[in-house]
Amino acid sequence: MKKTFLLLLFSCSVSFIIAQVGSHSITGKVVDAVTKNPMQAASVFAQNTTMGTATDATGNFTLWVPNGGYDLVITFTGYETITRRVSTSDAADKNLIIELKQQEKAMEDVVVKASNEVKDGWEKYGSFFLENFIGKTENSKQCSISNHEVLKFYYYKKRNRLKVLASAPVEINNLALGYKIIYTLDSFVHEYGTETGVYTGYPMFQEMTPTDSIQANTWQASRKKAYSGSILHFMRSIYNKSLKEEGFEIQFLGKNQDRETAIKLADFYTALNYTRDDSLMTADISPNQPDLAVLFSKETPDAGYLSQNDDAPKDFELSLVKIAANESIGIEQNGYYFDQNDLSLSGYWGWTKVADMVPYDYIPR
Repeated sequence: MKKTFLLLLFSCSVSFIIAQVGSHSITGKVVDAVTKNPMQAASVFAQNTTMGTATDATGNFTLWVPNGGYDLVITFTGYETITRRVSTSDAADKNLIIELKQQEKAMEDVVVKASNEVKDGWEKYGSFFLENFIGKTENSKQCSISNHEVLKFYYYKKRNRLKVLASAPVEINNLALGYKIIYTLDSFVHEYGTETGVYTGYPMFQEMTPTDSIQANTWQASRKKAYSGSILHFMRSIYNKSLKEEGFEIQFLGKNQDRETAIKLADFYTALNYTRDDSLMTADISPNQPDLAVLFSKETPDAGYLSQNDDAPKDFELSLVKIAANESIGIEQNGYYFDQNDLSLSGYWGWTKVADMVPYDYIPR
């Protein structure tokens, strides 16, 4: 049976040089939801970027980000993770007050988890987790998790389901792209019955220091290759109405006498019901058909992908996008899109995972 792994993606990033698009600050204060006391050293970062900070002794923070939209993530050990969507239009009149609640674990939940926890989880499921979280691309071969002991594995026999949680952020070293990724993992779930799965979480990137100019150039080239044809690249291309120029083609998927068919589109933007509000610096799409095929012609699929998907096209990368019925997708000027839970991916984009992610403030050059 062919395996598919649906990946819910979170946010997108900067498509221009920062000096061209400008930047703004996000300010706020983090407090305990009950006592209202300020929380020092809470982590505050723009998800999927290299931009983060920590609160000071009074719980205050200031974070500078390029113009556009972001998911702001606030974490503190023992407290629930909070996310806030922020954009350029929020910057002038927002001084955020973030209230964090302590994590509450119901006794029933603790008992259920304890009874299903796999004591030797990493030894039994570690390789499987790496393949479906880090990936199976060439870049994944140069990735490692430095603190795998924080991962907790739970197998539910009746449901034939594997669930992975983390007691602390997962630290990933990506030597292929030159990033350390601090990944606050919400959960990883794999359904063996349908061979589908999903993982969600909040990654923050830190740039590694290259040993020499050769490694620096190698990382730069590898990052550009990872970006090319990605969902990040695609969303920026929609916002800028440059899909064709960037190498993308969109087709609608439908059924004709129980056979799946692809319909070529004469005008991508009309079919997507594309609108753009330059005053808010956002675009909106609401496709006439919720199932899309996205073709990227400027690259061919990775050899590893072709070996695992015999029927995949060999001359271009093919990804499948499903948008929730009657929902639209908003896209900010930097490529951030929302609501992200209304969109799921499979095909080539479902195959590329954490090892091939670049931060959302990545600037191709």
